Amino acid sequence: MKFMMTLLAMVIGFAIPAQAKTKIVVTYPYIAALVGEIAKDRVDVTTLAKGDEDPHFVVPRPSFIGKLRQADLLIINGASLEIGFVPPLIRQANNPKIMPGAEGLIDLSQAVELIEKPDSVSRSEGDIHPEGNPHFITDWHNVPGLARAIADALARTDRGGASAYQKNLDTFLARWKAQSDAWDRKAAPLRGKAIIQYHRLFDYFAGRTGMRIVGELEPKPGIPPTSRHLEELIEANAARAVYMVVTDPYHERKSPEGLAKKLSVPWAVLPQDVAAVPAAKDIFSLYDTLLASVVK
Repeated sequence: MKFMMTLLAMVIGFAIPAQAKTKIVVTYPYIAALVGEIAKDRVDVTTLAKGDEDPHFVVPRPSFIGKLRQADLLIINGASLEIGFVPPLIRQANNPKIMPGAEGLIDLSQAVELIEKPDSVSRSEGDIHPEGNPHFITDWHNVPGLARAIADALARTDRGGASAYQKNLDTFLARWKAQSDAWDRKAAPLRGKAIIQYHRLFDYFAGRTGMRIVGELEPKPGIPPTSRHLEELIEANAARAVYMVVTDPYHERKSPEGLAKKLSVPWAVLPQDVAAVPAAKDIFSLYDTLLASVVK
Protein backbone atom coordinates (compact mmCIF):
# COMPACT_ATOMS: atom_id res chain seq x y z
CA MET A 1 0.00 0.00 0.00
CA LYS A 2 2.81 2.36 0.94
CA PHE A 3 4.53 1.55 -2.36
CA MET A 4 1.36 2.29 -4.32
CA MET A 5 0.90 5.68 -2.59
CA THR A 6 4.49 6.61 -3.36
CA LEU A 7 4.05 5.57 -7.00
CA LEU A 8 0.82 7.60 -7.27
CA ALA A 9 2.53 10.67 -5.84
CA MET A 10 5.32 10.32 -8.40
CA VAL A 11 2.82 9.99 -11.26
CA ILE A 12 0.91 13.08 -10.12
CA GLY A 13 4.17 14.98 -9.77
CA PHE A 14 5.13 14.20 -13.34
CA ALA A 15 1.65 14.86 -14.68
CA ILE A 16 1.35 18.39 -13.29
CA PRO A 17 4.27 20.48 -14.47
CA ALA A 18 5.51 23.36 -12.29
CA GLN A 19 4.11 26.69 -13.37
CA ALA A 20 6.57 28.49 -15.61
CA LYS A 21 8.04 31.64 -14.15
CA THR A 22 7.20 35.00 -15.70
CA LYS A 23 10.04 36.00 -18.02
CA ILE A 24 11.15 39.60 -17.68
CA VAL A 25 13.78 41.49 -19.66
CA VAL A 26 15.04 44.79 -18.28
CA THR A 27 17.48 47.24 -19.77
CA TYR A 28 19.53 48.27 -16.71
CA PRO A 29 20.68 46.70 -13.42
CA TYR A 30 18.73 49.11 -11.20
CA ILE A 31 15.50 47.87 -12.81
CA ALA A 32 16.53 44.26 -12.19
CA ALA A 33 17.25 45.16 -8.57
CA LEU A 34 13.77 46.64 -8.12
CA VAL A 35 12.14 43.66 -9.81
CA GLY A 36 14.04 41.40 -7.43
CA GLU A 37 12.76 43.33 -4.40
CA ILE A 38 9.13 43.02 -5.52
CA ALA A 39 9.00 39.67 -7.33
CA LYS A 40 11.57 37.73 -5.33
CA ASP A 41 11.88 34.27 -6.96
CA ARG A 42 8.57 34.28 -8.87
CA VAL A 43 10.22 35.55 -12.07
CA ASP A 44 13.23 35.05 -14.32
CA VAL A 45 15.05 38.31 -15.07
CA THR A 46 17.47 39.10 -17.90
CA THR A 47 19.39 42.39 -17.82
CA LEU A 48 20.67 43.77 -21.12
CA ALA A 49 23.20 46.37 -19.94
CA LYS A 50 26.02 46.13 -17.44
CA GLY A 51 26.22 48.61 -14.59
CA ASP A 52 29.54 50.08 -15.68
CA GLU A 53 28.48 50.33 -19.34
CA ASP A 54 27.52 53.60 -21.00
CA PRO A 55 23.71 53.44 -20.78
CA HIS A 56 23.35 55.38 -24.04
CA PHE A 57 25.42 52.96 -26.10
CA VAL A 58 24.72 49.40 -25.03
CA VAL A 59 26.04 46.94 -27.59
CA PRO A 60 23.18 44.68 -28.82
CA ARG A 61 24.01 40.98 -28.70
CA PRO A 62 22.30 38.25 -30.74
CA SER A 63 21.28 36.53 -27.49
CA PHE A 64 19.18 39.57 -26.57
CA ILE A 65 16.81 38.83 -29.44
CA GLY A 66 16.06 35.34 -28.14
CA LYS A 67 15.44 36.65 -24.62
CA LEU A 68 13.07 39.33 -25.92
CA ARG A 69 11.26 36.81 -28.10
CA GLN A 70 10.33 34.83 -24.97
CA ALA A 71 9.69 37.81 -22.68
CA ASP A 72 6.37 38.38 -20.93
CA LEU A 73 7.51 41.86 -19.89
CA LEU A 74 10.12 44.31 -21.13
CA ILE A 75 10.85 47.06 -18.62
CA ILE A 76 12.86 50.05 -19.85
CA ASN A 77 14.12 53.28 -18.34
CA GLY A 78 12.57 55.30 -21.18
CA ALA A 79 12.94 59.00 -22.00
CA SER A 80 14.91 57.90 -25.09
CA LEU A 81 17.83 56.54 -23.06
CA GLU A 82 17.61 53.19 -24.88
CA ILE A 83 16.75 54.67 -28.28
CA GLY A 84 20.01 53.43 -29.81
CA PHE A 85 19.59 49.74 -29.05
CA VAL A 86 16.13 48.67 -27.85
CA PRO A 87 13.90 49.50 -30.87
CA PRO A 88 15.92 47.34 -33.32
CA LEU A 89 15.90 44.47 -30.83
CA ILE A 90 12.12 44.69 -30.39
CA ARG A 91 11.61 44.61 -34.15
CA GLN A 92 13.82 41.57 -34.59
CA ALA A 93 12.29 39.72 -31.64
CA ASN A 94 8.80 40.23 -33.13
CA ASN A 95 7.10 39.48 -29.79
CA PRO A 96 3.61 41.05 -29.73
CA LYS A 97 3.65 41.15 -25.91
CA ILE A 98 6.40 43.80 -25.84
CA MET A 99 5.73 45.82 -28.95
CA PRO A 100 5.24 49.61 -28.53
CA GLY A 101 1.73 50.16 -27.19
CA ALA A 102 1.44 46.64 -25.75
CA GLU A 103 0.87 46.08 -22.02
CA GLY A 104 4.13 44.16 -21.78
CA LEU A 105 6.34 47.16 -22.57
CA ILE A 106 6.81 49.20 -19.39
CA ASP A 107 8.39 52.68 -19.67
CA LEU A 108 9.50 53.76 -16.20
CA SER A 109 10.02 57.38 -17.24
CA GLN A 110 6.21 57.64 -17.18
CA ALA A 111 6.32 57.15 -13.40
CA VAL A 112 8.53 60.16 -12.60
CA GLU A 113 8.63 63.89 -13.30
CA LEU A 114 11.38 64.53 -15.81
CA ILE A 115 13.52 67.66 -15.63
CA GLU A 116 15.30 69.69 -18.32
CA LYS A 117 12.73 69.21 -21.07
CA PRO A 118 14.11 71.13 -24.08
CA ASP A 119 11.97 73.68 -25.91
CA SER A 120 13.39 72.36 -29.18
CA VAL A 121 15.74 69.59 -30.25
CA SER A 122 18.65 70.09 -32.63
CA ARG A 123 21.59 67.81 -33.37
CA SER A 124 23.80 70.89 -33.15
CA GLU A 125 23.14 70.85 -29.39
CA GLY A 126 24.58 67.37 -28.95
CA ASP A 127 22.75 64.29 -27.71
CA ILE A 128 19.63 65.98 -26.34
CA HIS A 129 16.79 63.83 -25.02
CA PRO A 130 13.50 65.34 -26.24
CA GLU A 131 11.46 64.09 -23.26
CA GLY A 132 13.91 65.46 -20.67
CA ASN A 133 16.86 64.19 -18.67
CA PRO A 134 16.56 60.38 -18.47
CA HIS A 135 18.92 59.81 -15.53
CA PHE A 136 16.21 60.04 -12.87
CA ILE A 137 17.43 57.00 -10.94
CA THR A 138 20.10 59.12 -9.20
CA ASP A 139 17.36 60.67 -6.99
CA TRP A 140 16.24 58.17 -4.35
CA HIS A 141 12.89 59.93 -4.01
CA ASN A 142 12.00 58.69 -7.50
CA VAL A 143 12.32 55.05 -6.52
CA PRO A 144 8.91 54.50 -4.83
CA GLY A 145 7.08 55.53 -8.00
CA LEU A 146 9.23 53.20 -10.07
CA ALA A 147 8.63 50.33 -7.64
CA ARG A 148 4.86 50.84 -7.80
CA ALA A 149 4.92 50.87 -11.61
CA ILE A 150 6.87 47.60 -11.63
CA ALA A 151 4.54 45.99 -9.08
CA ASP A 152 1.49 46.98 -11.13
CA ALA A 153 3.03 45.50 -14.28
CA LEU A 154 3.90 42.26 -12.51
CA ALA A 155 0.38 41.93 -11.09
CA ARG A 156 -1.19 42.41 -14.53
CA THR A 157 1.07 39.82 -16.09
CA ASP A 158 0.99 37.26 -13.29
CA ARG A 159 -2.40 37.67 -11.60
CA GLY A 160 -1.80 34.68 -9.39
CA GLY A 161 1.11 36.50 -7.77
CA ALA A 162 -0.66 39.84 -7.29
CA SER A 163 -1.01 39.51 -3.52
CA ALA A 164 2.64 38.48 -3.14
CA TYR A 165 3.80 41.41 -5.24
CA GLN A 166 1.72 43.82 -3.16
CA LYS A 167 3.05 42.40 0.09
CA ASN A 168 6.65 42.63 -1.13
CA LEU A 169 6.04 46.17 -2.40
CA ASP A 170 4.66 47.28 0.97
CA THR A 171 7.65 45.79 2.78
CA PHE A 172 10.07 47.41 0.36
CA LEU A 173 8.42 50.85 0.60
CA ALA A 174 8.54 50.76 4.40
CA ARG A 175 12.25 49.98 4.34
CA TRP A 176 12.77 52.60 1.65
CA LYS A 177 11.02 55.32 3.65
CA ALA A 178 13.28 54.77 6.65
CA GLN A 179 16.42 54.71 4.54
CA SER A 180 15.30 57.68 2.44
CA ASP A 181 14.92 59.78 5.58
CA ALA A 182 18.44 58.79 6.61
CA TRP A 183 19.83 59.73 3.18
CA ASP A 184 18.08 63.10 3.36
CA ARG A 185 19.81 63.80 6.67
CA LYS A 186 23.19 62.67 5.36
CA ALA A 187 22.85 64.89 2.29
CA ALA A 188 22.13 68.06 4.28
CA PRO A 189 25.79 69.29 4.41
CA LEU A 190 25.94 69.22 0.59
CA ARG A 191 23.38 71.98 0.10
CA GLY A 192 24.85 74.85 -1.90
CA LYS A 193 28.07 73.02 -2.83
CA ALA A 194 29.20 73.63 -6.42
CA ILE A 195 30.21 70.65 -8.55
CA ILE A 196 31.33 70.05 -12.13
CA GLN A 197 30.24 66.78 -13.73
CA TYR A 198 31.35 65.01 -16.88
CA HIS A 199 27.95 64.33 -18.47
CA ARG A 200 24.48 65.38 -17.32
CA LEU A 201 24.16 62.20 -15.29
CA PHE A 202 23.78 63.56 -11.79
CA ASP A 203 21.34 66.45 -12.18
CA TYR A 204 18.63 64.63 -10.22
CA PHE A 205 21.15 63.72 -7.53
CA ALA A 206 22.27 67.34 -7.33
CA GLY A 207 18.68 68.52 -7.16
CA ARG A 208 17.93 66.15 -4.29
CA THR A 209 21.04 67.06 -2.29
CA GLY A 210 20.90 70.79 -3.02
CA MET A 211 24.27 70.84 -4.80
CA ARG A 212 24.79 73.29 -7.66
CA ILE A 213 26.08 72.05 -11.01
CA VAL A 214 28.26 74.80 -12.43
CA GLY A 215 29.48 73.01 -15.54
CA GLU A 216 30.03 69.82 -17.50
CA LEU A 217 33.28 68.58 -18.98
CA GLU A 218 31.39 67.85 -22.18
CA PRO A 219 30.93 71.11 -24.10
CA LYS A 220 27.61 69.62 -25.29
CA PRO A 221 25.96 66.33 -24.29
CA GLY A 222 27.82 63.44 -25.87
CA ILE A 223 30.68 65.63 -27.19
CA PRO A 224 34.09 64.76 -25.65
CA PRO A 225 35.89 67.48 -23.65
CA THR A 226 38.11 69.85 -25.59
CA SER A 227 41.14 71.72 -24.29
CA ARG A 228 39.39 75.02 -24.94
CA HIS A 229 36.28 74.01 -23.02
CA LEU A 230 38.33 72.81 -20.05
CA GLU A 231 40.15 76.14 -20.00
CA GLU A 232 36.79 77.91 -20.01
CA LEU A 233 35.71 75.87 -17.00
CA ILE A 234 38.88 76.83 -15.17
CA GLU A 235 38.44 80.51 -16.04
CA ALA A 236 34.81 80.49 -14.93
CA ASN A 237 35.54 78.82 -11.59
CA ALA A 238 38.23 80.14 -9.28
CA ALA A 239 40.35 77.58 -7.47
CA ARG A 240 38.49 76.01 -4.54
CA ALA A 241 35.21 77.73 -5.44
CA VAL A 242 34.16 74.32 -6.74
CA TYR A 243 33.54 71.64 -4.15
CA MET A 244 34.31 68.64 -6.36
CA VAL A 245 34.61 67.32 -9.90
CA VAL A 246 32.56 64.16 -10.47
CA THR A 247 32.49 61.60 -13.24
CA ASP A 248 31.15 58.11 -13.89
CA PRO A 249 32.77 54.69 -14.38
CA TYR A 250 32.63 54.57 -18.18
CA HIS A 251 34.15 57.90 -19.30
CA GLU A 252 37.88 58.50 -19.46
CA ARG A 253 39.52 59.72 -16.23
CA LYS A 254 42.25 62.00 -17.54
CA SER A 255 40.02 65.05 -18.12
CA PRO A 256 38.21 65.13 -14.74
CA GLU A 257 41.40 64.36 -12.85
CA GLY A 258 43.28 67.11 -14.70
CA LEU A 259 40.50 69.66 -14.18
CA ALA A 260 40.27 68.87 -10.47
CA LYS A 261 44.02 69.32 -10.12
CA LYS A 262 43.86 72.71 -11.86
CA LEU A 263 41.04 73.81 -9.54
CA SER A 264 42.74 72.35 -6.45
CA VAL A 265 39.68 70.27 -5.56
CA PRO A 266 39.01 66.53 -5.19
CA TRP A 267 37.39 64.42 -7.87
CA ALA A 268 35.32 61.26 -7.57
CA VAL A 269 33.81 58.48 -9.63
CA LEU A 270 30.10 58.18 -8.83
CA PRO A 271 27.87 55.19 -9.68
CA GLN A 272 25.01 56.00 -12.02
CA ASP A 273 23.48 52.53 -11.63
CA VAL A 274 23.58 49.41 -9.52
CA ALA A 275 26.85 47.53 -10.13
CA ALA A 276 28.46 50.58 -11.75
CA VAL A 277 31.12 50.30 -9.03
CA PRO A 278 31.68 47.31 -6.72
CA ALA A 279 30.26 49.06 -3.63
CA ALA A 280 26.91 49.76 -5.33
CA LYS A 281 25.87 46.13 -5.27
CA ASP A 282 22.12 46.65 -4.85
CA ILE A 283 19.49 49.39 -4.95
CA PHE A 284 20.13 50.46 -1.34
CA SER A 285 23.92 50.54 -1.53
CA LEU A 286 23.68 52.58 -4.75
CA TYR A 287 22.66 55.65 -2.73
CA ASP A 288 24.93 54.78 0.18
CA THR A 289 27.80 54.85 -2.30
CA LEU A 290 26.66 58.00 -4.09
CA LEU A 291 26.54 59.94 -0.83
CA ALA A 292 29.71 58.42 0.59
CA SER A 293 31.54 59.52 -2.56
CA VAL A 294 30.70 63.21 -2.14
CA VAL A 295 30.19 63.79 1.61
CA LYS A 296 33.62 64.63 3.01
